[in-house]
Amino acid sequence: MTNSYRIDNHKLIFHPQRVAQWQADNEQWDTAKSIYPIYLEISPVGHCNHRCVFCAKDYIGYKKREIPYEILKQRITEMADLGVKSLMFAGEGEPLLYKKLPEIIEHCENVGIDTSLTTNFAIVSQEALEIYVKNCKWIKVSLNAGNAKVYSEIHRTKEEDFNKVLENLSKAVSLRKEIGKGSTLGAQMLLLPENSNSAAELAQISRDIGLDYLVIKPYSQHLSSNTKKYENILYSDYMFLEKELEKYNTETFKVIFRTNTMKKMTNKVERYKKCGAVPFFWGYIMSDGNVFGCSSFLENPEFCYGNINENSFQEIWEGERRKENFEYIKTTMNAENCRINCRMDEINRYLWELKNPSPHVNFI
Repeated sequence: MTNSYRIDNHKLIFHPQRVAQWQADNEQWDTAKSIYPIYLEISPVGHCNHRCVFCAKDYIGYKKREIPYEILKQRITEMADLGVKSLMFAGEGEPLLYKKLPEIIEHCENVGIDTSLTTNFAIVSQEALEIYVKNCKWIKVSLNAGNAKVYSEIHRTKEEDFNKVLENLSKAVSLRKEIGKGSTLGAQMLLLPENSNSAAELAQISRDIGLDYLVIKPYSQHLSSNTKKYENILYSDYMFLEKELEKYNTETFKVIFRTNTMKKMTNKVERYKKCGAVPFFWGYIMSDGNVFGCSSFLENPEFCYGNINENSFQEIWEGERRKENFEYIKTTMNAENCRINCRMDEINRYLWELKNPSPHVNFI
């Protein structure tokens, strides 16, 4: 079950045609420009109802802005036609604060794009919840403690929000039972010194509510974050939790302890020299409509390809600014200096090996 989600790995292996296109055409712009992303993250709003102590995008400033509904709907239709397969609504703000998100989720379903939510889940109406559970492939809740006191300190919000989130998760589980199908429902804890002692509490709560999984993941320092408090955490000190949390596993619930990711941070594993994922397999759309090739470089003009309020998605993706980024990554950028364990890390390891195979790969 843990392996079926591949949360501590990658899923690019399920898209061999796109990978083959990349292998054949990724050196020349005339052909590389039409390699469209499989997956995009969209931040429909810039503001957030929490101020988590670890927030990677705190430097953006939680600006009160949002993508116009009709523009977003139109661009999503274009994306579907161009081969985009999935959208995650998350970002520099809390996505559930976008009032038209239920309609957007339904539109994605209608045009054939898979959707998911990463959310703090503190604010959601019953009507919206039904749409999310029915249509999203998965909903993952950022729930970074096992009790209200620690939760409020880490999320920098009121203790009562902890119980609101648990109540909303319980409603989601009940709705899924009524429907007979629906979203995979999970929670996620970013493991920090302040919440490590409550990981077992959260595992028990998540299992008893009826969630499918709880992810325990390490902190990764964003290159631009104002927050630097957690950049030197030694995850070797917390590896014992993997065994301790196994006792909460059942046939229908798993604690997914991201051992592979933690070991890479602890052991400083050698990495690829070039980024293969950017500017090809994924992208990020900010709440002001700007399209970026990588979430580690938001607001960096070298990684901004255009704005969906001004141009079609095809014009942006095949445009001059993405071409410039394509040339920069190919000739200048050294990925060894990038964020450790970025979202595309496992994909980049896979792509690097495809481009730099060992001598005996034909002995299958």
